[in-house]
Amino acid sequence: MIRLMKYGEVPNTEIFARLMPTVNVEGTVAEILKNVRERGDAALREYTERFDGAKLERLTVTEEELEAGLRQVEPSFLAILEKAAGNIRRFHSRQVRNSFIINEEKGVVMGQKVTPVDRAGVYVPGGTAAYPSTVLMDIIPAKIAGVSEIIVTTPPGKDGNIPPAILAAARVAGADRIVKCGGAQAIAALAYGTASVPKADKIVGPGNAYVAEAKRQVSGLVSIDMIAGPSEILIVADGKSDPRHLAADLLSQAEHDRMASAVLVTESAALAEKVRDELERQLPLLEREAIARESIERNGRIIVAEDLGKAIEIANEIAPEHLELCVDNPFDYLDSIRHAGSVFLGRNCPEALGDYLAGPNHTLPTQGTARFSSPLSVDDFVKKTQYTYYTREALERVAEDVAAFARQEGLTGHARSALIRTEKP
Repeated sequence: MIRLMKYGEVPNTEIFARLMPTVNVEGTVAEILKNVRERGDAALREYTERFDGAKLERLTVTEEELEAGLRQVEPSFLAILEKAAGNIRRFHSRQVRNSFIINEEKGVVMGQKVTPVDRAGVYVPGGTAAYPSTVLMDIIPAKIAGVSEIIVTTPPGKDGNIPPAILAAARVAGADRIVKCGGAQAIAALAYGTASVPKADKIVGPGNAYVAEAKRQVSGLVSIDMIAGPSEILIVADGKSDPRHLAADLLSQAEHDRMASAVLVTESAALAEKVRDELERQLPLLEREAIARESIERNGRIIVAEDLGKAIEIANEIAPEHLELCVDNPFDYLDSIRHAGSVFLGRNCPEALGDYLAGPNHTLPTQGTARFSSPLSVDDFVKKTQYTYYTREALERVAEDVAAFARQEGLTGHARSALIRTEKP
């Protein structure tokens, strides 16, 4: 049963503390990275056979395989994928940054140009569930940014095939290549490049502890989006909220994996009791009951706070991945939210809406990193290059200032490089 406590029983920073032991995977991942770097496709095939039970001759999905997979997808689901993709495109197209130029002073031109990365790798988890939503969320911003080539890596089933829903989402989103490879070995392939997997400039997408550790170890050689931890939801709810809805929303996160955290904060002790009872009623209705139950019992909490103001304070301190505000007039509280990955406003906006269809991205900062980082966006797939131009006359106006600044730092060579251009031949 979920733990019910009063505000202050545990520090706010420990509200999302995971009680399950974490596995040290650093050494294992380092060995996988080294093996793939040295042996390329041969290592990928060996790991795919060992971990996924699939013996592959070809790592990349052929056009024939893609078409065969698409034929297995219900037309109704394809229509839903297209609808979701349209919403995601509409939202993310507003994020596009433009280059700019400043020419306000005679003889001086400054500016910034925005350029997409050449190649992006998108990791899509497999294992206990397939996530076509991740395909859409991670590819579409890259396409809008103008990335030239997008490579999807995802583990195959024992039959060597990728789930049809993943293939359909990749086609809808615009992937250029799909690779049958998962785990840390897929991250290694994207970071170093192999015969089948071109080296990427950016790697995005969630994964298990091995994937997260692999991304951490290759970060710097390539860019990564974030090192995402287990999924989190914090619900701030007033006493008018429906306990059935709140329990369902908590379980929607708990069913992700045993390490997920689902927390409710309310000012109503009566609501807290009702939600606890409702969780027990709804748990047996889930196909992934065992996973959700372990998550709820180990990491779930219901906290009774003094008032909604205190609940908002808790939310800002722990900076949750997902934050639901199940209150009257939720927009009244939006300006008070400083730290959260994605905010769901009102009683009719379950977090699942954001996972699949609404349009804002569902690849979000976890483990409190929303204090300083943001959801995946078009910005993740571009870089900015700044430039400066001065005429001789413009430089002469400021050369002495540059030299004085340089001498202050003890760098007389810097000073000389500015002054030498103002000397007469």
